[in-house]
Amino acid sequence: MDPMTTAMPPSRTEPATGSASASAAPTPPPATPPSTGRGHPAFDWRLRFAVLALIWGFSFLLIKVGTEGYAPFQVTFGRLLFGTAVLAAAMAVRREGLPRGVRTWAHLTVAAFFLNALPFSLFAYAELTIPSTLAGICNATSPLWGMALSLVALSEDRPTRRRVAGLGIGFLGVLTVLGAWQGFSGLDVGGAAMALLASLSYPVGWIYVRRTLAGSSHSHLSLTGAQLMLATLQLAVVTPLFTRMPSSFPVVPLLAVVALGALGTGFAMLLQYGLVAEVGPTTATMVTYFIPVIATAAGVTLLDERLGWNTPVGALIVLAGAALTQNASGPRRAGKGVRPPRARKRRNRS
Repeated sequence: MDPMTTAMPPSRTEPATGSASASAAPTPPPATPPSTGRGHPAFDWRLRFAVLALIWGFSFLLIKVGTEGYAPFQVTFGRLLFGTAVLAAAMAVRREGLPRGVRTWAHLTVAAFFLNALPFSLFAYAELTIPSTLAGICNATSPLWGMALSLVALSEDRPTRRRVAGLGIGFLGVLTVLGAWQGFSGLDVGGAAMALLASLSYPVGWIYVRRTLAGSSHSHLSLTGAQLMLATLQLAVVTPLFTRMPSSFPVVPLLAVVALGALGTGFAMLLQYGLVAEVGPTTATMVTYFIPVIATAAGVTLLDERLGWNTPVGALIVLAGAALTQNASGPRRAGKGVRPPRARKRRNRS
């Protein structure tokens, strides 16, 4: 998502979704992304899938590089600003307007906080003290948090032995990654906790969006563009309160922030929309399982981060548990549930 993905209603993983998603955004895909009306894409979906996985996987490295020159809130603000610019350009090309209605904007404000402003900031702060590899693996726990929360918050999600087993296995993998048997020796517990809280924030946002915006008549591009804009405004208020204006602008960290926003947040979400439209949400969400692998490879090879045996082993356990928690038919049901319930009622009345 981006590793920290930000896709709009309803979302299930996640992937971000986008973002993805999320998302960095990880990332939950949109259930029914907007059609471009341009026929078949120029590139095969497998190629676009691989590009999306690479972009989101490298997002954690970009966060680490960005925080070497700028404060975490500044990295997050820049990320959101450049991501919003990409979506605004896409909306202009497709002649999409911003959503209307006070209630819609109020819900989007909450979604922007939980799906963008909060997790992006937490990951940026976490990577001050933990490796980007660990942040990428923590991001992979979003489906586990999502399943645990959905069993409580969403009446249509029923526990099964398979999903409960997946939840237990997944969190056993988390303990393996963190080295719990060593008393978390050598690990910055605060940084790891912030990364896990960031991963928890995504499903909280997804569930909120699903409950409040699933019946919206606005396009997903319009809603997500507005959501990113609101998250940018939130960081524009917070950043000056907790950081000082940089006295210099290091080029490499600045380029990392630009790439993180333009590619990892903006362009990646557009890629995710196209994938969901072409191959469906079930296949598109598989990108979630490649993100920690790429994040780990990038951190070890390019940042020379150390990798103990428990990190890759725990990551595999986390991914196995996350895969077990996913109901293969769930995303497609979600996709069919964006607007049809109201339409069926209207047909029944006629």
